[in-house]
Amino acid sequence: MTFLNGGLAQALTPAFSYSVACKDQAEIDRYWDRLLKGGKPMACGWLTDKFGLCWQIVPEKIGEILKHPKAMAAMMKMVKFDIAALEAAAKD
Repeated sequence: MTFLNGGLAQALTPAFSYSVACKDQAEIDRYWDRLLKGGKPMACGWLTDKFGLCWQIVPEKIGEILKHPKAMAAMMKMVKFDIAALEAAAKD
């Protein structure tokens, strides 16, 4: 993949992003903290790195967890994912 500096007219947008599926909270925290340096947090596990590229840092079981409506509602209130809180909401 190649990215070129096309100036303001060709800025990166959230329309293109990477997703990183993490096995546990420690891995989510590690990716989140490193990618966020110089970037900006968004919502629902999304962040923009210092270059303007968008990332979503998610639990690898996110599809299974979000089958439960209360887990989806919990996710919508999060910035960085909290696996324990999502799993707790899915059990309610």
